[in-house]
Amino acid sequence: MFSTFAIIITLLLLMSFAYRGYSVLILAPIMAMLAVFLSGDFLSSIPAYTDVFMGALSGFLLKFFPIFLLGALFGRLMADSGAATAIARTVVEKLGASKAILAVILVCAILTYGGVSLFVVAFAIYPIAKDLFKAADIPKRLIPAAIALGSFTFTMTALPGTPAIQNAIPIPYYNTNVFAAPILGIIGGTVMFIGGWLWLQSRAKKANAAGEGYGQHDEGDVGGVGAIKKESETLSTHHTSFTVAMIPLVLVIGLNALLTYAVFPSMDFSGLQTQFPDLNIAGSLGLWSIIISLVVACVVLIVLRIGHWNNLQKTINRGTYDSMLPIFNTASEVGYGAVIASLAGFLLIRDSILNLNPDNPLISEAVAMTTLAGITGSSSGGLSIALSTLGEDYLRMAVNAGIDPELMHRVAVMAAGGLDTLPHSGAVITLLAICGLTHKQSYLNVAMVTMVIPLVAVATVITLGTMFGSF
Repeated sequence: MFSTFAIIITLLLLMSFAYRGYSVLILAPIMAMLAVFLSGDFLSSIPAYTDVFMGALSGFLLKFFPIFLLGALFGRLMADSGAATAIARTVVEKLGASKAILAVILVCAILTYGGVSLFVVAFAIYPIAKDLFKAADIPKRLIPAAIALGSFTFTMTALPGTPAIQNAIPIPYYNTNVFAAPILGIIGGTVMFIGGWLWLQSRAKKANAAGEGYGQHDEGDVGGVGAIKKESETLSTHHTSFTVAMIPLVLVIGLNALLTYAVFPSMDFSGLQTQFPDLNIAGSLGLWSIIISLVVACVVLIVLRIGHWNNLQKTINRGTYDSMLPIFNTASEVGYGAVIASLAGFLLIRDSILNLNPDNPLISEAVAMTTLAGITGSSSGGLSIALSTLGEDYLRMAVNAGIDPELMHRVAVMAAGGLDTLPHSGAVITLLAICGLTHKQSYLNVAMVTMVIPLVAVATVITLGTMFGSF
């Protein structure tokens, strides 16, 4: 009883302090040790940190550090080369101001699906979105929702092949790859895209009918992010063509698919398995595909822009540093989850979740993923905690129920992208700060396109998957 109470208290505290801007790097270990202390096992608090917490943290780094590092580096290269801006301006020019909302959504979707970090996208696209919405006289308060729809939803969790870290996390647990359940992913992604777009269009029409335009806004520094925005806008002054800008993005997805479906299946890994007997080949191939694709894309982008970099060394260093905070934040949340899972009270919580619908683990899995993502304010954090503590159980339940692990993979990732954007979410707070807006002004529309509609998409995929299996 005390152990369960301790878990609930520390989860609420974690959520509360995260909303107030305290770093998860310090919050997670403190809350983990507090949970052990409140459970009555006072002497185990320090060992729970040094052994359980740090063991889980290092295990997560062991699996996913290369993807965080390469993803951040690729995003920084795309931004500083001018490639991200070239893609954005081309799409905007083709669609025009009359389709401002669609243009912003598509630009963000193209960049994030190609592997560019959502934070890099937000910084790069906001100045363009601001001018576009002003020209179309669409309320500025809708900009965060448009950016979030294109960056935080279907390209992050649903579309097959997306190199987002959320899509990579389930791979070693389910022995899948980033293209898991591709058609269902496309269907879910379509629900998110069309549903979100129609919602924002309806809000813009309603505002227009009420006589509300772009509005009067102080476009100065808001939320203390002016220095970051200014630094992020120091892109290459050399023009980058749309074709050249698209090559690295196409490489990330195309090479990943080639390795996943053609190259790796034709290779014999028996010698490798002999050399590394503890290596999980099936659970590693999907990660190797992403790593190779990102490395090649980074190298190609650097070569394509040789002679046009303002400071390539600075770009590479910044890309490297950009990866540190996200991965250590997520790894710290995984460490917290591991400590919680070691407590006796977690057995009651685990059994309650797993028994939500014993005949269909997809429902239980979706509830677990989206609940933990909501508590941590992070889709990758919630997904990591849930899979590190319940992944083996879900795989066993799926096998027993005859459910394809690929379907489990896709539902897990999409569900994690449901409640991850509650008001305390770091991504939401950062996005609103970039746009110079408040929760009161913009959060309702952000919540609709990043939580309500994505959860409808998850329910759609679960229903279709239950009826017809994985496809």
